Amino acid sequence: MTSLDPVLDKDGVRLTVEDAVATVTLTNPAKRNAQSPALWRALTEAGRVLPGDVRVVVLRGEGKSFSAGLDRQAFTPEGFDGEPSFLDMARGPEAELDATIAEYQEAFTWWRRNDLVSIATVQGHAIGAGFQLALACDLRIVAEDVQFAMRETSLGLVPDLTGTHPLVNLVGYARALEICATGRFVHAEEAERTGLANLVVPADQLDAAARDLAAALISAPRDAVVETKALLAGAVFRDYEEQRTAERAAQGRRLRDLAGITD
Repeated sequence: MTSLDPVLDKDGVRLTVEDAVATVTLTNPAKRNAQSPALWRALTEAGRVLPGDVRVVVLRGEGKSFSAGLDRQAFTPEGFDGEPSFLDMARGPEAELDATIAEYQEAFTWWRRNDLVSIATVQGHAIGAGFQLALACDLRIVAEDVQFAMRETSLGLVPDLTGTHPLVNLVGYARALEICATGRFVHAEEAERTGLANLVVPADQLDAAARDLAAALISAPRDAVVETKALLAGAVFRDYEEQRTAERAAQGRRLRDLAGITD
């Protein structure tokens, strides 16, 4: 399947599909792809409408910056048109606030589905929610000018858009704490050295690098990649013996499938 027309194009998010590769683009470069609840709902919808034969999703941002994070208008009394301000939300019942944050988080969770491999291509600023959106993906290709930062604590907040778990897994607790508590910038060299970035390239080579990686990812049989991703993702939560057992079970499924044996 090849589609040249957007599958979705709304609220600063565009989804296009070409064969087994989908591209999700943040499309508000004038505001450095600042994020809002409407954008989060559009990202959630993009995940829901992905065609079933998509295997790789590339996330990118138009302009000089991937995403400068949450649009500060959220903290003004008026908030966004048609949306409650964050200040009003904070004054409401705690259960409603929790449910609203959970809804926002959905925009960041589907990128790690076992049936997909997601690649974030990140240039310029990836701040706060922008950093967490890049962390939501399985893999990250970054430009030489990338500047990651987790600035929530400087605003008296915490990172709450699912970024803390992958950040700790990638760089370890101590470095994750230091990055979040200080809000400092993480540049390309450190990102690659610590595992935040799989690859660093000049900014004008980001899209080409993503195409090359996507092609490599879809060259292997889909079921083998799906099983491998699930096996590796679960390793974080298993001890050594449990992981050995999981490996045997996964390999058994693959061998039975290759032999044409159905359960």
